[in-house]
Amino acid sequence: MRALERFPATILILVAIVSVQAGAALAKSLFSQFGAIGTVYLRVLFAAIILWLLVRPGLNLWRQGRWKIIVVFGAVLVGMNAFYYLALERLPLGLTVTIEFFGPLGVALWQSRRPLDLLWVALAAGGIILLNPLSGALDSVGLIFAVIAGACWAAYILLGQRIGGALPGAQGLTLSMIVGALLMTPLSTVPVLQNVEYGFGILFAIGVAFLSSVVPYTLEIEALRRMPTRQFGILMSLEPAVASVIGWLMLSEQLTLTQWAAVFLVMSASYGVVRFGKT
Repeated sequence: MRALERFPATILILVAIVSVQAGAALAKSLFSQFGAIGTVYLRVLFAAIILWLLVRPGLNLWRQGRWKIIVVFGAVLVGMNAFYYLALERLPLGLTVTIEFFGPLGVALWQSRRPLDLLWVALAAGGIILLNPLSGALDSVGLIFAVIAGACWAAYILLGQRIGGALPGAQGLTLSMIVGALLMTPLSTVPVLQNVEYGFGILFAIGVAFLSSVVPYTLEIEALRRMPTRQFGILMSLEPAVASVIGWLMLSEQLTLTQWAAVFLVMSASYGVVRFGKT
């Protein structure tokens, strides 16, 4: 994907975040038809097909000793999406996002080398908590699912950088997505076939696959080739902030003064990473 090399890594991440939010809006309509697991399966399956058609990865990569990381990354992709959707069935969206985002922030904290790095992590964490405070009765199973999704996201960041460095373009991502689809097929075929008559649902699933998987994952893998994982983890905190601002601009959703302060904290953390996180 040489065309992506012309764009700064920060721009790639911002486009990926907007794409994910657009895909999330489409995905909401699929839960009632296919359930959480069925929705994830369709997303992964169609993403694998689209990527294969676009990338056409060389199968000789399997014979170069790289199959282990491809299989593990494929399993991580499935886990990250499946446990996120399973958590959404039991917890509010904002709460699920808040818990899950401590995965990327955990990576940023673990790999921080300077006091300034810790400041950006603290600002991002504070902003996310203020956007979606943890309160009310919580479903324990949903909490576990959200925590696992966050752990998978942390693994996605760490492995994504490795696979981006080991395999050219989007070939590693494509093969991993194919592995993910194969892993899910035994558990997901029945619920999907039971609802295959929903033609518009299948079309929506293709849209979700493109917006929530193909575009953002391709851009993120390219960004991870050029950016330390600690910086990437903090920049990911922009996602809930961007979602809140988009809701305010396009859906007339009101933000409280506290939520505006949270957006400011996250934006400040992201600016700090970009401005002072070069080393």
